[in-house]
This record gives sequence, C-alpha cells and structure tokens, in this order.
Amino acid sequence: MDLATCLQQTLVPATRKLAEQQLAAGEASPGFAVMLLSLVQSPATDPSVRFAAALYFKNLAKKHWKQIDGEQDFLAAEDRDAIKATIVPLMISVPSSLQLQLSEAVTIIADNDFPGKWKNLIQDLVARLNLQDLNVNIGVLQTAHSIFKRWRHQFRTDALYLEIKFVIDNFAGPYLEFFKAIDGLIDANSGDKATLEKLFEILFLLTKIFYSFTCLDLPEFFEDHQNEFMDLFSKYLTYSNPLLVSPSDEAGHMEKVKAMICENIDLFARMYEDEFTRLPQFVQLVWTLLTTTSIEQKNDVLVSRMLAFLTSIIKPVRHRELFNNPATLQSICREIILPNMTLRESDEELFEDDPIEYIRRDLEGSDSETRRNAAAELVRGLLEHFAKEVTEIFSQDVNRFLTSYAANPAANWQAKDTALYLITSLSAKSLTAQTGATQTNEHIQIADVFAAHVLPDLQAPVEGAMHHIIKVDAIKYLTVFRGQLTKQQLVSILPLVANHLGSSNFVVHTWAAHAIERIFAMKAGNALLFTPADTAIMSGPILARLFDLIEAGRTPEKLAENDYLMKCAMRTIATVRDQIPDFQNVLVRLTNIIKEISKNPSNPKFNHFVFESLAVLVRFVCVTNPGSVSEFETFLVPQLLNIIQIEVAEFAPYVFQILGQLLSLHAQPGLPPTYQSLITPLVTPTTWESQTNVPALVGLLQAFVTKGSAEIVAGQKLGPILGVCQKLLSSRVNDTHGFELLMTIFEYTSTRDLAPFVQNIFVVLLTRLSQHKTTKFSSGFLNFISFLFALERPDLTVDSVIAIMDSLQPTPLFGGLLQNILLPELRALVVPADRRRCAIGMTKLLTESNTMLNSNYFPIWPEVLLVTMGLLDTLEGSLPGGGVADEEVDVLASLEEETGYQASFVRLATVARPSRDAVFARFPDPAQYLGQAVARLSQAHPGKVEAIVQSQLPQEKATQLRSFMQTAGVTLLR
Repeated sequence: MDLATCLQQTLVPATRKLAEQQLAAGEASPGFAVMLLSLVQSPATDPSVRFAAALYFKNLAKKHWKQIDGEQDFLAAEDRDAIKATIVPLMISVPSSLQLQLSEAVTIIADNDFPGKWKNLIQDLVARLNLQDLNVNIGVLQTAHSIFKRWRHQFRTDALYLEIKFVIDNFAGPYLEFFKAIDGLIDANSGDKATLEKLFEILFLLTKIFYSFTCLDLPEFFEDHQNEFMDLFSKYLTYSNPLLVSPSDEAGHMEKVKAMICENIDLFARMYEDEFTRLPQFVQLVWTLLTTTSIEQKNDVLVSRMLAFLTSIIKPVRHRELFNNPATLQSICREIILPNMTLRESDEELFEDDPIEYIRRDLEGSDSETRRNAAAELVRGLLEHFAKEVTEIFSQDVNRFLTSYAANPAANWQAKDTALYLITSLSAKSLTAQTGATQTNEHIQIADVFAAHVLPDLQAPVEGAMHHIIKVDAIKYLTVFRGQLTKQQLVSILPLVANHLGSSNFVVHTWAAHAIERIFAMKAGNALLFTPADTAIMSGPILARLFDLIEAGRTPEKLAENDYLMKCAMRTIATVRDQIPDFQNVLVRLTNIIKEISKNPSNPKFNHFVFESLAVLVRFVCVTNPGSVSEFETFLVPQLLNIIQIEVAEFAPYVFQILGQLLSLHAQPGLPPTYQSLITPLVTPTTWESQTNVPALVGLLQAFVTKGSAEIVAGQKLGPILGVCQKLLSSRVNDTHGFELLMTIFEYTSTRDLAPFVQNIFVVLLTRLSQHKTTKFSSGFLNFISFLFALERPDLTVDSVIAIMDSLQPTPLFGGLLQNILLPELRALVVPADRRRCAIGMTKLLTESNTMLNSNYFPIWPEVLLVTMGLLDTLEGSLPGGGVADEEVDVLASLEEETGYQASFVRLATVARPSRDAVFARFPDPAQYLGQAVARLSQAHPGKVEAIVQSQLPQEKATQLRSFMQTAGVTLLR
C-alpha cells in the first residue's frame, strides 16, 4: 500500500487502526519522512491527505528528531539533511493550514539543530524576503516566528544569548528595512483591500517577531533603533482604514496588529522603562484608544491588551503620582474600567450557546483575553496604591446597581451581575486559582457582603425565577472568598452548593462542581480542612448527581466534555476516602464511564481524572478492607485488560499503573493466576516500544517482583525481566527506570537465584559508566551501590557486592572504581536525597566491610571517610516526615493542573510509587549513624580507627566526627 493511500485510510474509522499500524511500521524506513514532505508539497494530492501528511510529519519530528548521545539515531543523516534543505521553501509555498503544522515541525527541528547544525537557515530566510510576492513573505516570516518564539519560554543561558546574537547579526538589519518597506507599501496601497490584508498579515508577523527579539533582554540593535520601531508602533496603534475593519465578531488583521503592538509596549514598560523614553506618549495613546474603541467582540483582545498595559503602568510605586488625582481616578474607574465590566449581549449568547467555552474563559488561561478579567486586573493594580479612593468611587456604582436590581430583579438582573463582578474584583487584592483570594481589601467586609448579597442567591430555588448568571455569580463569589469563611460556615453552605448540581443549566452545575472541588481541597496548615467524617453523609448524593450529569452525554465525546464534573468526583472520593458509601456502585459507574470513553478518547483532562478517581477508590477502600482487593480485581481486571486488547494507547499507562496498584495491595506474597498470565506479554519487546508506557510498565514489573519473585524464578522469567532492565539501563532516557527496577530485583530476589546473571548485570553497568556516562547515570549508579550496601541481607553483604565487582577481571576492580570514579562522583552529588542515601551506603562500606580493612583497600579508607562526611555537610537532621495524620494528607497534592497524555507519561498521583527509601529509613540520622558505626568499628579494631582520625584527618574533620559520636553517645576506643 502506498503512503498516500495509507494516510487516506487513517481518516476512515473502519480502516484507521490498520493504516496507523502500517504507517508506524514504515517510520523507520529510510526516506519515509522525506516522502511525507513530498506529499505535503504535491498540489495534485487530495487536500485532506496533504494535511494528514503534514500532521504525521510534525508528530514524527516530535518523537524522533531529537538525537541522544550513545543511542542509535532513528532518522538517517541523509533524511535529516534533505528535510532541512526542503522544509523552508516548502513552508513558504503551501497553504496556511499546512504552514501551521510545518511551523511546529520547524520549531522542533530548530530546537535541536539551530544554529549549530543548521547554520544557513537565517541567511536562507533573509534571501527569500522580497516585496514582489507577499505570500512568500508570509511564509518566510511565519518560519522565522516559529524559530524565534522558542526563546520566550527558555531559561536564560549563555548558549541561548549566543543564538539570539547570531540571529540578530544576520537578521535584524534586513528585518528593520523590510518593516519600513512594508510600511511604505501600506501607504501606497491604502485603497486596495486585498493587498492591504496581505500587508497587515505580514505586519502582524513582524510585530510578533519584535516581541521574541526583546522578550529576554534589550539587544543593542533594538535599543539603537528604538525610535524607528516606536514610530511604526505609534502609527499603527492609531491607524484606521475602513477597508480593514473586520465585518464579523472575529478580530481582523488591523485589530490583531494593534493588540500585538500593545503587548510589545507592555513588555517595554515592564522590563525596559529606563530606555523607554516614549512611554508617556504611549500611555496617552492607549488611554485615548480605550475610551474610543467600541465594545464589539472583535476588539476584545485589543482592549484586554490595552488594559494590561495600563495595569503595568499603574502598579509600580514610582508611577503613583501620575494617577494621584481624583479626576484621573474617576476617569479610569468610570470611563475605562466600568464599561469593560458590564455584561454584553455577546457574553450572554456565549453563556447559552457555548457554555463550556464560557466556563473556560472564566476559569482557565483564556480568561486573560477577556475584557472583564483585564478590567479586574486593572482594579487590583489601582488597589495597590489607591484602595480607599477606588473603593469609595466604585461603592457608589455598586449601590446604584444593587438598587436597580432590587427594584426589578427580573428586568435588571444585569445590574446585579455587574455589581457582584465589581465587588469581587474590588475585594480581592490578589488571588490564585488554587486558593482563591489571598489578600483582601481592608475597606470591604467580605462576610457582610456574602451574607447580604450572595447567601440569599444560594438559598433561592435552583430552578426558580432567578437568572442563571446570577446563580453563577453567587457560586463564583463563594469560590473566590472561601478562604475568608470559617469551616463551620462552609459546612452549612456546602449543601446549598451541592443542590446546584441539580440545575439544568450547564454553567450553573459546572460552577457548583468546581466550587465543591475547591472547597474540599482547602487546607488548614499542611492538613486538609475537611476530613472523611465531615463529608461522609454528603458525598453519596454529590457523587450520584455528578455521575448522572456525566452519563447524560450520549456519545463518548459528550460524556467526556465536562472535566470539571469528573474532577469534582475525584476530589470527593479523595476526601471521603474509606468512608465512601456504597463503593461498589461508585466502582461500577467509574468503570462504565471508562468503557464508554475508551471508544474514542477525546479529553485528556477528563481521562486523567476518571482514572485518578479509580486509583483513589482502590487505594483507600482496599487499604482499610484488604478483603475487597479480590472484589475490585474481579470487576476491574477484565475491563482493564480489554483496554489493552483493543489497543487504546492513550489509556495503557493508566491501566498498567492500576494493575500494579491492585497487585501491590495483596496482603500475602505470591502472584494470583490472573497476573501470572501477564508476565510473558509484559517482557515482550513490543510492549516497551512506546516511551509513554515505560514508567508505568516499570512500576507494574516492580509490583510483580515484589509480590511474586518465587513464581518469576520458577517460571524462568527472571532472565527476560533482567533483559528489560538491561535495555532500560542502556538508554539515556530510561536509565533511571532501569535502576528502579534493578533495585527491586535485588531487594526481593535471592542471591542464589541472581547468581547466573549478576556478573553480566555489573558488566552492563560498568560498561555504560566508562563509555557513555552522564550525570544522571552516575547518580543512579551511586544510589544503586549504596542501596545494595544498605540492604542488610545475610546473603548480600557489603563484601559480597565488592567480590562480585572484583571477580570481573583478574586484578581487583573495586579499588580503582572507588578511587577513580565513585569518590569523584560522590563529591559532585548535589541532590540532598542522593547525598543522604550515599552517605548511609558509604558508612556501610567503611564500617561493615572486611575487604576495606585489608592492605589493598585500607589506604583509601580515610579518603572514603572524608567524602562521606562531606556528603553530610549540607544535610540537616533526620528524614522528613510526621506532623500530619494520614487521613489529613492531600493525596492529590502532586496532581498537575494541566494533564494530558499526548506529550508524555502522566503519573496517577494516588498510586503509591515503589520507594527505595524504606531501606534507608532504618538510619533516620545519617550523621549519628556514622558516629555509631565508626565507634563500633573502633571497638572491633582497637587503636586502628583512632590512629587514622589523629594522623590523616584534618583537625576540623576529626572534631566533626567526634561531635557525631557525642550526639550518638559513643566514643572511639584508643
């Protein structure tokens, strides 16, 4: 089957899976990526296939373009060169829909190859700029923007600044001249709409590139030519041409250019004020533009950016006097802020027609592009210096709006909405999504406002006469100021909020779910505010209603649409824990949801929250009631294995984690039959091909080894598992996972069973250490050796570990390894947890090894002691822990707000991770342990240790060692 046909068949559900498998099998073939670009380039190819080829190429670059030292390159060198020679002219020539996909691919390639392996890129781009073909210029500038925008989110390093300097030296001069030339063409074509639109598209890209050049520092070129750029910015910030006015609600080219100019001057106001001599001029321009720009939806981004610019000017204390005038403050509040806080007809339409977008604008990052949010940020900026004055101004407006609402609630509900939004903005001087209001306006009594104007709205019938937006406003106010209410108040309010889960309105019941989730996540100090006992009674009705709302979706996509509902269910289960009523029903409903969304996974957040909910349920119910593990397995395991069987790749990491969790919760050692049948598929190489699956598979194998090492050995599966381990250890990406698995194998497998493999294991490790060493691998190896030393197993002593390494060559190996590799790497350790573990391991080596006391090794004993004491220098006290009862710990604390399966593995926060720290926990204070262990060695060998301390340790180190002993209540024996 040819490539175009394969791509075409990925667009048809009936043939998609087979076609995707065929494409995946062909990826490694030489020329595959180049053929994809050939399809993208071909005008004769079906547009849908061209787009599929561009998308596939982008994803291929994302997976395989990065080269890893010491590992085989997936793409042939000839293909890499051909792609870099082809992609820029290709991107310039294809339609914009294809340009966007290729643009992302260029960004990926540039991230890895530019400028070192793609030196001619900038010169190639500059050479293609011309004033005759505007479409070519759009492609060139889009490519340049794709490369330069990477800088906005990168850490500042010398290498990054060298890259930027290289680009400026080769690009900035032609860029400025081209900018001026486009300005001239705009003037010359002021009556030609089609040409103007192309020119403004180019102008938009030029303004975006300016931001990338100046986002980290103000390069000399841009400082020297600042006036030329600012002349252009001031001209186009006030530019007007009826031909460019967008006829729709979407922002047109002119609005986009003005918004980007505002972003640029905002950047200069925040970062380069001393050099930004024309700041007052732009303040005046923006102020005038804000008071004259219409409230049409197409101007939303522009208005938001202008408000953000003013906020940046108002916040610094040095600008206080610019606004310290009653008339100026009145003007800002009444002419700029208030008009942008009023709900518009377009906002009401969004509330009714696209409720999920309305909610996301309220709760997520897109909210920063709304007028209301930008106006609220401006209010908070004013509160930093003029809290009393601004409160007094807006109090009059709030009272006016509330009076209007009271006179006729049905007709004047918008007045109440504006009043509540204004009160919320005015009351919260700072707030975060995680905690709500963190600092409040001392001139407003939050509790009084809540009692008078919010609580009655929550108490009103859910489906009564009150407008749904007012209901949302009340729930939102509670959510923002939940931290200002007592636990007792929240306990009494929660049933009112839970009632709103019964609302027929999408936004109302979603905001209710969000409010409940945020309240349940509240903490008192380090402990959760709400305990299982607090939530046991209310959790049943809350979960039932949430599941009803979720299951109302009639397709997999609709069912998974509202991740806020699923997140609330997850948080509720995590709060009520083992006191959850009727956990069997909850298990059934979660499993049914997973079964349905497996047909077409569409919302990564929802997917994560439903599997996290399942993991929370397993964790708390099975720990309290071990007998329920088999009940969970009977119901869950067939469902989970079916997901693997039907190849729902997105869910595989979750399935492996939950299977590992269930197996780990078995009270007795041994592998139940269901799990024994999984060992062979788990060690099959194809199972490990997806990098996304690797961490979860390692965790599952660790559970297998922990519970069933005897069955693994008896079934002759130890060799294949060690083969997996070897593959992981040979990979720079996965070597950490290899060490995790290897430590579990050594902990739970007898030395007798490991004997046939142990020499080869150390050969693999030492070969990698000598030939392809990285800082990460060195740290992993040191942790592994320290772990073996600390195990305290009769069949695996410190000396037996040394003997294994010494047996690898005719002359003893460990001494040279210790002196030339291990000690230097130990000195370089910086992570406190690594230093702690290695200090314990080295103490074991010093004090429990007879080999270290013989003539071959004893000369380096003092150096090992000094290095071990050096590891302790930055460690304080004993192992962390304690202080918070288990039922008060937030098991979801590590859960990322942004979860997704596309980019990388997503770990379930509530699945316990196998930890090696249990081995080291027997030594809570490494310094005290060193003192005790050296004293014991001194008693076993009188005078020997004391002689070293006196003659070979610096005085301050000898004193330090004695202080460790004094803390431990022991002394050296002379």
